[in-house]
Amino acid sequence: MFQRRGERRLKDLPFNRILPNILTMLALCAGLTAMRFALEERWEAAVGALVVAAILDTLDGRIARILQGTSKFGAELDSLSDFIGFGVAPGLILYLWVMREAGPIGWALVLLFGICCALRLARFNTNLEEPDPPAWERNFFVGMPSPAGAGAVLLPMILSFLWGEEYLRQPAVAGVFLAVVAVLLVSRFPTYSFKNLRVALRFVLFTLLGIGLFTALAISAPWLALTLFISVYLVTLPFSFRSYQARKKKYGTDGAVAEEEEAEDEDANVE
Repeated sequence: MFQRRGERRLKDLPFNRILPNILTMLALCAGLTAMRFALEERWEAAVGALVVAAILDTLDGRIARILQGTSKFGAELDSLSDFIGFGVAPGLILYLWVMREAGPIGWALVLLFGICCALRLARFNTNLEEPDPPAWERNFFVGMPSPAGAGAVLLPMILSFLWGEEYLRQPAVAGVFLAVVAVLLVSRFPTYSFKNLRVALRFVLFTLLGIGLFTALAISAPWLALTLFISVYLVTLPFSFRSYQARKKKYGTDGAVAEEEEAEDEDANVE
């Protein structure tokens, strides 16, 4: 009796509740495949697999909200996928690429990065159960997101695809990136979330043109495009801190005032 009810429930499950989980599973497969490529020393394929994982990770949450397919199960699965794809895989790739030459210190830095990624995801999941923050705080993450951390920590390897490995394939270089990014993952440094990014009407055409040009660059010179993308994100970090402090000083922690101010800002952008 219970099995029949369960079977009927599964058959009636809307596809829009499954689609985000399918994308998450594909992202998990991409992260695991990146580790396989690293074991085979196919470095470019490994980084490419993580790029695919990052794209799928970006899509699954947004599609879940659009299709109203969010669920507790999906959130937990997404966190596990993020830890594998952006916490374990980048560290393993760098260890096999160069960090094993540093011996125990190299492995310790890889462990540090993975542990900090796990702590960052655990804190993120815990914050979901907290009361809603003021509206302006929704424009920021606490610490660097794990996909961005994976891209930043792999930047020396990506640059080596462009300039050669003589100067970049050094344990000291990769170790510095591992340590710094690990700290940013668990820090309370505010970073832009870009979830609520709005484009004023007068800039829509230029935005579309820029996306088109970047897509063309990504097709013709993917490693250059990826380097520029990660570099631009890293450049935004001091600006995100400055923006956070300015909004905190202006709005404080009064959610109601922030909601009203943000609504006025959005109306101004539309006009």
